[in-house]
Amino acid sequence: MKTTVIQLYTLDYKEAKTYLAVSLFIVGNMMLPQLCHLVPQGGTTWLPIYFFTLIGAYKYGWKVGLLTAVFSPVLNSLLFGMPQAAALPAILLKSVLLAIAAGYAAQRFKRVSIPLLLTVVLSYQIAGILGEWAMIGDFTRAVQDFRIGLPGIALQIFGGYSFIKYIINK
Repeated sequence: MKTTVIQLYTLDYKEAKTYLAVSLFIVGNMMLPQLCHLVPQGGTTWLPIYFFTLIGAYKYGWKVGLLTAVFSPVLNSLLFGMPQAAALPAILLKSVLLAIAAGYAAQRFKRVSIPLLLTVVLSYQIAGILGEWAMIGDFTRAVQDFRIGLPGIALQIFGGYSFIKYIINK
């Protein structure tokens, strides 16, 4: 399996670049779900709200990822009604877990690979399922992202790898 070394950045909350990057990732996390929701069950199948959180946290560090993880679902919910308010806590939990996992993996390994992104995505999904199960008390609903969202998980892994490797690294 090929591994690619990438240029990673750790942006701090004091830097204007942080908020510019976060703004761009939030816009991406708002546009991609709108496109996916044009297809029936597109949101639950493609899990689009997590994509740019993964990219932001991996490329620019957990602080960028965390801001993107929190503001993307909240703004999407306020502006477009998706995710619905009842689903927002679970989505926020999963988004934050993704930001932490991606930021940690990038900082720890300083490279990007399919197995590494697979580990990041599976770790936030599994921890998120357990957290959502604890919140709502219904395992079937908690595992829905994983059960229905396999195409979205694949998009996060392979699309995230391609995006990080080819577009952001240039």
